[in-house]
Amino acid sequence: MFDAADERPHVGATDEWVFAAWTPDARLGVVSGHRLLERRSWYWAALARAGHPLLHVLDADVPVRADPFVLKGHEMWAEHTCDDPLRQWSVGNETYAAALDDPADALGRAYGVPTPIAFDLEWYAVGDPRPIAHGFEQAGVVHGAIEVAGESTIELVEVPAARWRRWIDRPGVLPPLGLPIVRAHAGLRAPFRFPDGTALDLVLSADGWALRDAR
Repeated sequence: MFDAADERPHVGATDEWVFAAWTPDARLGVVSGHRLLERRSWYWAALARAGHPLLHVLDADVPVRADPFVLKGHEMWAEHTCDDPLRQWSVGNETYAAALDDPADALGRAYGVPTPIAFDLEWYAVGDPRPIAHGFEQAGVVHGAIEVAGESTIELVEVPAARWRRWIDRPGVLPPLGLPIVRAHAGLRAPFRFPDGTALDLVLSADGWALRDAR
C-alpha cells in the first residue's frame, strides 16, 4: 500500500513527518517532527523527563532548502534522514530548547531558560506501515543519544518508538495526530501550539504518547 515514494514530499501537498520514542517506565519521552508547507516548514521537538523541566523546541518559520529534510533556523539545525525507506531513519538536531517548569506554558509564549540540546537517534521499524487518516503510522525502536548542556549523556537502547507520516493536498489543513485520548492523566506532558491554531498536547504512558483531554 505504501512504498519508498511516500517517504518523500508529495507534489502540491502539505507533508508531515513525526518521530517519537519513550522508555518502558514512561519516565522519559522524546518527539521530533516537521511539516513542509511550500517554501516554509515547521520544526518541533521535545524532551520530557520525570523530575526535570520540559525541554521544548518550536520554530514555525524555517526556510525550505534543496533537501527538505535538513532544517536550519535561528540557532537551530535539525535533520530527518531516510536511510532505508519504510525501515530506518536518522533523527538529529542541535539547538536551544526552552526549559519549562510548567509544560502548559508551551501552549502560550513558551518562555523558558534557553538550554542547549542535541538528538542523535536512529529509528528502526519493527512492523509494516499501518494506514491512518492522511497517511500511515509505524511501530519501531530507537537507539542513540541525547545531550543536554551540563548533564551526562542520555543513552537510549532499543526503546519503544513510533512514527507518523502524513500529507494532504493544499489548501487542506492537517488535523492533529489521531492518537488515543487520555483523561486526568498524570504522565509526562509535551504540548505544542502551531501557527494555524491547532495544538498537539501529548501525554506519556507506558504504551507511548497519547493526546491529553483537559476536560
